[in-house]
Amino acid sequence: MALVDRVAPDQQVQPPSPLPGLVVALVLAAAATGLGLLVPVVGGPVFGILLGIVCGTFVPGLRSARLAVGYTLASKKVLQLSIVVLGLGLSLGTVVDVGGSSLPVMLGTLAIALGGAYVLGRLLGVRGDTQLLIGVGTGICGASAIAATTAVIGAEKSKVAYAIGTIFTFNIAAVLLFGPIGHLLGLSQHAFGLWAGTAINDTSSVVAAAFGYGPEAGGYGIVVKLTRALMLVPIVLVLAWRRSGRRVAPHKVVPVFLVGFLVASLLNTIGLVPASWHGPIGVFGTFLITMALAGIGLGMRPDDLRAAGPRPLLLGGLLWVAVAASSLGLQALTGQL
Repeated sequence: MALVDRVAPDQQVQPPSPLPGLVVALVLAAAATGLGLLVPVVGGPVFGILLGIVCGTFVPGLRSARLAVGYTLASKKVLQLSIVVLGLGLSLGTVVDVGGSSLPVMLGTLAIALGGAYVLGRLLGVRGDTQLLIGVGTGICGASAIAATTAVIGAEKSKVAYAIGTIFTFNIAAVLLFGPIGHLLGLSQHAFGLWAGTAINDTSSVVAAAFGYGPEAGGYGIVVKLTRALMLVPIVLVLAWRRSGRRVAPHKVVPVFLVGFLVASLLNTIGLVPASWHGPIGVFGTFLITMALAGIGLGMRPDDLRAAGPRPLLLGGLLWVAVAASSLGLQALTGQL
């Protein structure tokens, strides 16, 4: 009689632990954060995905299946956790603090970014998740918006990397150009702060450009930027509903991490998060985004980026110009220039 080998339950093959891959992403995030402190206009998240791509490409063994489990966890669960943590530093009351006079500019530029991404994306042949990620990154808050959107739609790593690279490119351009243009146009501190807060994406770049123009512009630009970040909530809700195939009611497809984001923001709004915690919370939330993006970079290949060609970058450039111009135009229409 043939003997059949049997594997005892306690000897069954276990799936690889995500811990080694998470440790690699953590180490790269720490290095990226240090580089971000040295070059704040670039920022830790951008360095995170760059280090992930470079190390994954050139360091032997970093693309093993054993480590990939951790990279996947970082690019999904850590990414979602980062959005919840950042919610602790946002106040739902900032919308009121900014004032109704600023909301038309913020909402108008958001509509220009999303509508422009749809129209120009079709004309340029940039469709799908790349088109969407560049649109929300330009219209809302750069890497944070791309991270939150990715957590809902599950975009391919290459598309996330391309969108972040595109947003980063024009963030740098904004930091270099907005100040001289503002002085050339004779913008007031208030007008420049509103312009920077609505037309520059990542917080670090808003800080660099606005505070470079003046302390009043810097303070107002940050408040506008934080209010703009809250626009993530309705956008993510709509995307979650669309991805569900519209088969169920919108309230039944709300992502858990978005609920966490709203609860965290509410805790801050009612004063349960001490003001002294806001700085460390922001640093920790940004670190988690950096770690998630490092995981995304570790799991992708440069060939994936090259295959996309220059058209997504052109889309990002056109949207950047459109948002910057429309912000000034809307300020002029509402009497704020």
